Amino acid sequence: MEQFNVTGMSCAACSARVEKAVSKVPGVTACSVSLLTNSMGVEGTASPQDIIHAVENAGYGASEKGSAAASANHTAETEDALADHDTPVLKRRLIWSLVFLVILMYFSMGHMMWGWPVPAFYHGNHIAMGLTQLLLTAVVMVINQKFFISGYKSLWHRAPNMDTLVALGATAAFVYSTYALFAMTAAQAAGDMAAVADYMMEFYFESAAMILTLITVGKMLEARSKGRTTDALKGLMKLAPKTATLLRDGTEITVPIEQVKKDDVFVVRPGENIPVDGVVIEGSSAVNESALTGESIPVDKTTGDLVSAATLNQSGFLTCQATRVGEDTTLSQIIQMVSDAAATKAPIAKIADKVSGIFVPAVITIAVFTTIVWLLLGQEIGFALARGISVLVISCPCALGLATPVAIMVGNGMGAKHGILFKNAISLENAGKTQIVVLDKTGTITSGEPKVTDLIPAPGVQEEELLRLAFALEQKSEHPLARAILHRAEERNLSPEPVSDFQVLPGNGLTATWQGTLLQGGNYTFISRQSQVPESMRIQGETLAQAGKTPLFFAQDGHLTGIIAVADVIKEDSPQAIQELQSMGIQVVMLTGDNARTAQAIGKEAGVNHVIAGVLPDGKERVIRQLKEQGKVTMVGDGINDAPALTRADIGIAIGAGTDVAIDAADVVLMKSRLRDVPAAIRLSRATLRNIHQNLFWAFLYNTIGIPLAAGVFIPLGLTLNPMFGAAAMSLSSFCVVTNALRLNLFRMHDGSKDKKIKSISITVKEQRTMEKTMKIEGMMCTHCEARVKKALEALDAVEQAKVSHEAGTAVVTLSEDVTDDVLKNAVEAQDYPVTFIQ
Repeated sequence: MEQFNVTGMSCAACSARVEKAVSKVPGVTACSVSLLTNSMGVEGTASPQDIIHAVENAGYGASEKGSAAASANHTAETEDALADHDTPVLKRRLIWSLVFLVILMYFSMGHMMWGWPVPAFYHGNHIAMGLTQLLLTAVVMVINQKFFISGYKSLWHRAPNMDTLVALGATAAFVYSTYALFAMTAAQAAGDMAAVADYMMEFYFESAAMILTLITVGKMLEARSKGRTTDALKGLMKLAPKTATLLRDGTEITVPIEQVKKDDVFVVRPGENIPVDGVVIEGSSAVNESALTGESIPVDKTTGDLVSAATLNQSGFLTCQATRVGEDTTLSQIIQMVSDAAATKAPIAKIADKVSGIFVPAVITIAVFTTIVWLLLGQEIGFALARGISVLVISCPCALGLATPVAIMVGNGMGAKHGILFKNAISLENAGKTQIVVLDKTGTITSGEPKVTDLIPAPGVQEEELLRLAFALEQKSEHPLARAILHRAEERNLSPEPVSDFQVLPGNGLTATWQGTLLQGGNYTFISRQSQVPESMRIQGETLAQAGKTPLFFAQDGHLTGIIAVADVIKEDSPQAIQELQSMGIQVVMLTGDNARTAQAIGKEAGVNHVIAGVLPDGKERVIRQLKEQGKVTMVGDGINDAPALTRADIGIAIGAGTDVAIDAADVVLMKSRLRDVPAAIRLSRATLRNIHQNLFWAFLYNTIGIPLAAGVFIPLGLTLNPMFGAAAMSLSSFCVVTNALRLNLFRMHDGSKDKKIKSISITVKEQRTMEKTMKIEGMMCTHCEARVKKALEALDAVEQAKVSHEAGTAVVTLSEDVTDDVLKNAVEAQDYPVTFIQ
């Protein structure tokens, strides 16, 4: 998506006009214009010049955002785009407008209605009084000339906007008042002083000036409130370090951040921010990562650990090597995600966009029609004109245009502050509609790292002795289960003891010689052949296996020393997160490639509604497809094998500690890597959508009531509206919408006490069956032959995977359902390779 800055927009009608103009450019496949950030995202093959030209032809300005080759430049540019340039200008305009408005009101109302003193020159000199009001009003109009320039320019381009309504209303009041002034001079020349006095009551100069001033007040309040909606994003940008201290030839040098290159070595002292993403090569420290993850507890870092840009080094001196610089750093990617979310539109915004596109022309038509009707009913032109002006100045397309983007920006900022990143507005809106959450097991529900869960020494053996012998045996093993034992031993402050004759027996276990004795470790089958295993220990091993744990048996010189159970343990917050999801009316499914027994044990402990086990990576995507037929599906995962499922789901949520592939495939990223952020993300989405509905309801209700009131429909009931009050109401409407969106900053996304349970759906989970068949194939001579056979087999619907070897002359086929041997044989022999047998 290419990003552009757009200038000259004042309301939703403007953004709709720009979007429509750019969408017509050949090669543009998608266009989204944000009134909130004055930005535009465009997808397609159209050139930037053609896009800018289309915006300019629509009556607005556009410029291409930089390529952001350097993160610092990109950040500075984005920060400048989000900076509040409008409020200072509007504040100056408002102050000067108020100065001249107060003087004008003193003459027009203070003197005329309450007899406040004026210079003797004005006594009885009605024409001088009128000229003074005209000049003061003209000054206010010049001060607020932007309304007229923008309004009439848009009208010229046949795309009237909110400024057009203001400009027409003020112009109508000013022109009619000027006409009354000239008519007054004619009456005075004719000596008709009664008519002169009557014409004094036809002046609407103060209305024209008041309309402009009140709208400016509203614009300033709106600009200040809009500025607050981007606080989260601007806060992230301020975190970006400006310099880094590099080590070059043993000397420390300070360079601008954009000069840091990958593999550069940099140092970070206590109290300094880490400049770029890197890996610690020397030193240890506690690093505060709350800026990125929202987690306030510092994380200990030592040699080999990863560090991220903008995090704070709190205690020790670190020497690091840069791994990701510029716009590749975690901070830059977060900023880009939040920026992209602000530049995209939620589906619900299309309602307001459609209305905004026809809103202003409709209001102008209603204003003209109102004026004509009142004239036909016999009212004086001043009365009829006042009704028409009121219609123009009370109508507020801005409230409609801001209803969605301000809520999206605040909600997205709130998520980013707590480590929940929505990649676009669509994902922020749709996450709250989730009916089914599918959770990957390893790394999502569980920690992803095996840990020792049980130490069961054999009779006569101490627990520490069992662990010491296992530590000695496993210290040279690279297996993940061995690392779990080493970690437990290190926690007990045990020291590794040397062994010799270390051997790995694939599929069985390990052996080694320690202090002249033979140590053995492995599964029950292996150890039971080497030593006698008591029946009670065998039963305990089976009980552990049924609980989803892996029992490892250990023996010394043929005597059983005990069992150590290892398992991928459930994260502490997983059961609570799943319970919160279920309390929200959401069905929770665990999806894993593990065997059914382990999966059922983990699923029962976590408390999920359904367990689907034994599913290969491609099978996960198919499961998601089946579940989508039953409801809105959110998939949560962290690995490469989860990427297809994350993409297929309505919403994909990636655990932040997972792989880059999974994060790229997802719609939402959880930086803290904790499952409780899943219900928090859904909760925040629901709150944001609810806020949008409130904003749209207010905007539609305001205009639905306000326009008929301004037109005089309720005059028979004694209700009428002065143009000045109409302008005040218009100013406050946008302010109210933005202020309501800012209430999201107070939302507690991790508090489930007020969750409303959606209507729960019943889902049917189809059993996933996988089986393997081995085919003996003749005639394969090379890798090209392998590819032909593989393609032929995997073209069959039931074939999950085919591993073909021309050297072994075999194809191992993984099936999702039973397939006859003849079907497999025919598929291969159609490629001219004879099949001798299938097992």
